[in-house]
Amino acid sequence: MLAQMRVTVCTEDDRERFDAAVAASPRADVLQSWEWGEVKAATGWDPLRLLIEDEQGRARAACSVLRLTPVRGVPPLLYAPRGPVVAEGDGGALRALLDEIRRRAGNAFLFKCDPPAEPGAWPAGALEAAGLRHVSGGAFGGVQPVAVMVLDLTPGPDQVLAGFKSKWRYNVRLADRKGVVVREGDRDDLAGFHAIYLETAKRDGFVGRGRSYFERLWDVLEPRGMLRMWVAEFDGSQIASIICTMLGERVVYNYGASANEHRNVMPNHLLQWTAIRWAAEKGFKVYDFRGVSPVRDGEPVDDHLAGLNRFKEGFGATYVEYAGEFDLALRNGWYAIWRAAAPSAIKVRARLAGRGPEAAD
Repeated sequence: MLAQMRVTVCTEDDRERFDAAVAASPRADVLQSWEWGEVKAATGWDPLRLLIEDEQGRARAACSVLRLTPVRGVPPLLYAPRGPVVAEGDGGALRALLDEIRRRAGNAFLFKCDPPAEPGAWPAGALEAAGLRHVSGGAFGGVQPVAVMVLDLTPGPDQVLAGFKSKWRYNVRLADRKGVVVREGDRDDLAGFHAIYLETAKRDGFVGRGRSYFERLWDVLEPRGMLRMWVAEFDGSQIASIICTMLGERVVYNYGASANEHRNVMPNHLLQWTAIRWAAEKGFKVYDFRGVSPVRDGEPVDDHLAGLNRFKEGFGATYVEYAGEFDLALRNGWYAIWRAAAPSAIKVRARLAGRGPEAAD
């Protein structure tokens, strides 16, 4: 089977083919797109894009692998955010992909991945069978949220709205009655977004990202149809905004910001409904609210995030918990050091980077 697989180390000429392979998966995420590698290249990551095809030229697996040297003197690590993307049940393609990652690892000590797969679902079990270690929420500090809320858009906008909790539907109507206006944003709106994003960061206790980060996101993703921003205005001022990414079947709510003033006119409810309705009308199947607190015995375990659970659940979203992270140790000595030392260092780095529960990285 492996001899029948063709491995391509993608160049710019292969961009469309690579993105098409990722987008075709029901688990597609912008974090595995060619473009996300370009976003991260500006912050020290070196992307490697691998494509596995069968004899007929059909894509069987794709993976954007990001290489980073964490600190000087430490070997690089490799990370595939929300990857790898592998055709359902195709163990041969997965093995071919992992073999190629090993061949191209150089002096890296670790390959880490976190596909959006629930425990027992493809490819979580196959990764363990291939020799990767399941480290749910482990040494990398949980870069991608394990617990998320997702909304099924396939019933259509009217049925989706009917699935909101009654208070959420009321708040959508209230915002409209109060004169909140929601529109699609453009690049010029990023200044206003960033100002209220910093208000949000101060209110919620995290260190916000710089404006240039969001400008980079816009410049790389928006021209490719992978990013949209919605802006809520009241009395002519921007009071809340959200940024979503999209690829394949899925729209993902990545960043949200709201001013301290005028929260009583419920702009966030109308913003979310506007984005959800747009996604449903465009034919997307899933609206992914991203991170929430893990739930145990029916209750959020993180009090700080419990409000997010309630807010997102009110839109009819369903709680999903993914299997988490998988490690392939490439240099055992360095990997042992990493496992011992990384958790606290990564938590500090994540906080300084301003990774709120909606952040994509």
